[in-house]
Amino acid sequence: MALREGTSLRLPSDRVIRWELFSVFAVSLGASALNAALNLIGSLLSRAPLSSQQALLVGPLAVNNWLDLALQLAGIAEALAPVVLVFYLLARTGEGPADMGLDATEPGKDAARGAALAAVIGGSGLALYLAAFHLGLSLNVVPESLPAVWWRTPVLILSAAHDGILEEIVVVGYLLRRLDQLRWNPWKAVVFSAALRGCYHLYQGFGAFIGNAVMGLIFGYLYRRWGRVTPLIIAHTLIDAVTFVGYAALIGRVSWLPKPS
Repeated sequence: MALREGTSLRLPSDRVIRWELFSVFAVSLGASALNAALNLIGSLLSRAPLSSQQALLVGPLAVNNWLDLALQLAGIAEALAPVVLVFYLLARTGEGPADMGLDATEPGKDAARGAALAAVIGGSGLALYLAAFHLGLSLNVVPESLPAVWWRTPVLILSAAHDGILEEIVVVGYLLRRLDQLRWNPWKAVVFSAALRGCYHLYQGFGAFIGNAVMGLIFGYLYRRWGRVTPLIIAHTLIDAVTFVGYAALIGRVSWLPKPS
């Protein structure tokens, strides 16, 4: 691949970059967005209101606990394949994870930023979900229904880490970098990334689309400002870990949390 004028990167033509983007998202979160939209259509066509329907995020995969554990771990690992693909494609053009701010050069600052962001986004996200649920705009989102075995919490934390790693690397770090290379307007790219994030959460209802799209706008803005995807991964992982583990601890013990059907 020929070098572009004024850069040492081995970037292909715009046409090839567009094909690359299509290929990555066709086997990852783009396909998830299509399936989520179709699932929402199915929910809307049902005679039951959205709030009486259920969206399970992490559930058992086998009756045998050891086989279930093996399937959970395999599923988490396999679902990270798009990240491996992205790293490979970046390497082919002379780029690496550090170019999107994915490294350990600022551990303290990244952790502090991630924790603060998680606190703000997590709290407001919960309030938005409860409001959307009671307004009939969201399904009853059940974060987990795993059996009460020793590996339940570790698997939930790994599932949360998977969400943070996959989404922030692919939908923020990689997508925004490639759109910059296609000379998109920076904020148009952020809006596109945020809308995509909202779309692959549509299976949970309209509230999830709005909440995740807003989260995407905030994360995109902060990525532009910080130039680092690491604090976003930390924040996303903390949000989902608290959601999964907190749900397991609180369900049936507090009245404000919708019970699974």
